[in-house]
Amino acid sequence: MTRTPRLATRSFLSLAAYTVALGLLLFLPAGTVRYWQGWIYLAIVIGASLVTMLDLLARDPALLERRMVGGPTAEKRPVQRVIMVVASAAFIAMVVVPALDHRFGWSQVPLGIVIVGDLLVLLGFVFVFFVYRANTYTSATIEVAKGQTVISTGPYGLVRHPMYASVTLYVLGTSLALGSWWGLVAAAVMLPILVWRLVDEERMLVDQLPGYKAYQQRVRRRLVPFVW
Repeated sequence: MTRTPRLATRSFLSLAAYTVALGLLLFLPAGTVRYWQGWIYLAIVIGASLVTMLDLLARDPALLERRMVGGPTAEKRPVQRVIMVVASAAFIAMVVVPALDHRFGWSQVPLGIVIVGDLLVLLGFVFVFFVYRANTYTSATIEVAKGQTVISTGPYGLVRHPMYASVTLYVLGTSLALGSWWGLVAAAVMLPILVWRLVDEERMLVDQLPGYKAYQQRVRRRLVPFVW
């Protein structure tokens, strides 16, 4: 079996496992499968992940392989291991808290706001898709790959961390898409973690990636155009 078929098999198995895990995090705490917000959210996340995976398999399998190596144990910087542990816990809370909210009826989110949440989640995935198109070095871990250069085109011409900007939309949309105001508490925990991660990443890039400091001078905003 050649590298690409092996990678395809691993990718589909990984996506299947993620689908099961996300489904369990949604429907077990909810205590029911009659959670339509959860089903729509699951369809958007898994559908968008599948489209992105198929695109990378066809266009940039090396990037897909890099993206499949992540999590606290994959990080080389001790501070990033801590960040990823906290981020993983916050992500689980972002899904479980809305599910519990659905079960116990803590809050009610209007249909229009749920739709806005779904659109934010989908938009986050769309932006990630274009980030992958612009930068083949978007590893899931904080590192500088051999041969890596500074990317300043496409979304990287607007902000220095378009991947984190995309994830921010996903984080803000998740609780609303799942029909929970209380889930925004978990989102409020996640956002400072993202900022902590990107600030530490910038320190590493300044030290290890030639040309990055000059790029910082050209593109002044880290996360939000015209703001920060």
